[in-house]
Amino acid sequence: MQTPIIVMGAAGRMGATIVRLVHEDKELTLVGRVEIASRLTELTPLAGCIDDSDLDTLLSRVGKAVIIDFTAPAYSVAIAKIVAKHGASQVIGTTGFSEQELMELKLCAGKIPIFWSPNMSVGVNVLLKILPELVRLLGESYDMEMMEIHHNKKKDSPSGTALRLAEAMVKARDWDLKNVACYHREGIVGERPQKEVGLQTLRGGDVVGVHTAYFFGPGERIEVTHQAHSRENFAQGAIRAAKWLADQKASTLFSMEDML
Repeated sequence: MQTPIIVMGAAGRMGATIVRLVHEDKELTLVGRVEIASRLTELTPLAGCIDDSDLDTLLSRVGKAVIIDFTAPAYSVAIAKIVAKHGASQVIGTTGFSEQELMELKLCAGKIPIFWSPNMSVGVNVLLKILPELVRLLGESYDMEMMEIHHNKKKDSPSGTALRLAEAMVKARDWDLKNVACYHREGIVGERPQKEVGLQTLRGGDVVGVHTAYFFGPGERIEVTHQAHSRENFAQGAIRAAKWLADQKASTLFSMEDML
């Protein structure tokens, strides 16, 4: 049985990539695309697929489906409430959520299956497992830093992925990222504290995503870099999550770790 899929922001760069891959996947069926009214004309009609600017209306017509959402924090929360109303499911790749917004998503996840990952890449999620072990093996004499690079259209900074990676690293030392993160250095800032992690951001061009974890030790430096070559990498992860989520029941805000 094919899993019905609805794609949010279908005319955008990520949305269009997801639409194409869903349409090509024999295990999925694209039942709907949602886009703002002014951009609906940008969507090429597809047989069996309903296009609408209102998710509530669309779900009333197509019934339960898995919604794939890479929009914006406030929109993703609003979408979750609509999805909960219809008893559907939601895969979220949005980043930049506030603590309050994440709390609202968790409340919705108690009613319907919701999957959220700030990075849908399998490789990045493997790094989340590996980096803490590297931190433990190297010991506390190594200074840790994180740098990320993204395209010039990205709105949040640092990226959600950079924050997750840095958080995984500092937890290995029993640190709280809120207390040790340094997002800005300028002027006479003094010597670098031992209990600190810099998170630096670069923006430019059409870079899909580059994250590098640095470990600076006595007489040597280790760099662990993940480079996303295309948005298809994230889209494939979201599609894999949608297939997995279709068989889950509401309980918690599922993550890539749960699926893997």
